[in-house]
Amino acid sequence: MRRIDIIYIGLGIFLAGGLAFLVLQLVGLDSQQAGIWSQALLIFGLIGWLLTYLFRASTKQMTYNQQLKDYQEAVLQKRLEEMTPEELEKLQAEIEQEKK
Repeated sequence: MRRIDIIYIGLGIFLAGGLAFLVLQLVGLDSQQAGIWSQALLIFGLIGWLLTYLFRASTKQMTYNQQLKDYQEAVLQKRLEEMTPEELEKLQAEIEQEKK
């Protein structure tokens, strides 16, 4: 993620908090209550994002892990494609031997 993306995300969150504050005031809450509830919404959103991040990290579904897995599979696929039929037969025989 680039720095400008982080700036846009931060600005978006800041504007969402301000918008929530204005909407809550339009609904009928006074400015103090609207401020408390808009901050609560932002905190709950932050906690929700943190929980999804922890879930992705614990299940290893992060971008880096996925890229590494895709790379390793591509390398193995390329090696298999480059093998001669005799080498493939030999590899299959070794696999069958290991299964027994």
